[in-house]
Amino acid sequence: MQRFTCDCGNVLFFGSSKCLKCGGAVGYDPVGGEMVAVRPGGKWKVCDNGVKHGVCNWLLPLDAAEKLCLACRMNRTIPDLRTGRNLLLWGRMEMAKRRLIYTLRRMGIPLPGLAFDIVSTLSNPTVTTGHLNGVITVNLEEADDTYRQINRQQFGENSRTLLGHFRHESAHYFWQRNLSELAWDHPLRLAFRERFGDEWLDYSVALNAHYERGAPAGWEQNFITAYAASHPWEDWAGTWAHYLQIVDGLETCESLGIQVKHLALPLVMLPGEAGVLPVMLPQNGLVDGDFLAWLQRWMCLSTVLNEISHSLGEQALYPFVITVRVAQKLRLAHHFATVWRRVV
Repeated sequence: MQRFTCDCGNVLFFGSSKCLKCGGAVGYDPVGGEMVAVRPGGKWKVCDNGVKHGVCNWLLPLDAAEKLCLACRMNRTIPDLRTGRNLLLWGRMEMAKRRLIYTLRRMGIPLPGLAFDIVSTLSNPTVTTGHLNGVITVNLEEADDTYRQINRQQFGENSRTLLGHFRHESAHYFWQRNLSELAWDHPLRLAFRERFGDEWLDYSVALNAHYERGAPAGWEQNFITAYAASHPWEDWAGTWAHYLQIVDGLETCESLGIQVKHLALPLVMLPGEAGVLPVMLPQNGLVDGDFLAWLQRWMCLSTVLNEISHSLGEQALYPFVITVRVAQKLRLAHHFATVWRRVV
């Protein structure tokens, strides 16, 4: 996340709608990628979901025919807002969704056809979080901290967040949109198979086996999470979600002035093989080196975040281990992001 400032010089945050120093109204311009002042007679108007429900601070040009911002127009289904609980949970959902959209747009990756269904199990007991044909569905109850933590414990997860859900499901969207239509022997498909496994494996059978028997022993050496070990599609989704987490986390730390060179920590060096692409893709040692340096900055910063969290009496903020094999998968995710950025 970028560092934003008000015209008066005060620091603003991604969710800010008012400057706490000068009291001026502000909002986020998703096209310009900056926080701007909202003044009477100015050139901006606030998204209708912000005006009516207080859940959005994104802006549109004053003369725009639309009433909803770029992110809110992606909603296909929203919860029944006649109850205060639904409004509260939906507001949390929308913040997480906007963070995903912010990151992907800042990376320059187009999102044609992407839509969202935010559905409560109270109105539809069969709803499950997932993706199908460009539509990401998220269970509204996941925005309830207690509900989400119960699920986290039941599934044996180290971490479970709203933003993580959106990032994870975006990977399935990109698989279907950018990879599944490629010829089976296309270099990108072959690279995917080399890093994540055979995508033709029966998905339902694999997931049933995972829920019955759990992850294989020693999964930590090859996968970022236990669930990623269930099927190549889920390995890809977990890796892509993790890649976005690193992109966003590093941008936030570095924009706020936290630099690795200022940290008194030994940097654990990954071997060169951790940053190399599969052989069927173009090789570039300079890009590989830049990627490894980027990844190692995150590994160092995440250690600091964990120690700070422990100092506050909380669990680790970053309960993950990046092995060589996981780094290689992140390298391919980085390559995919670069390829997709070129087709904007």
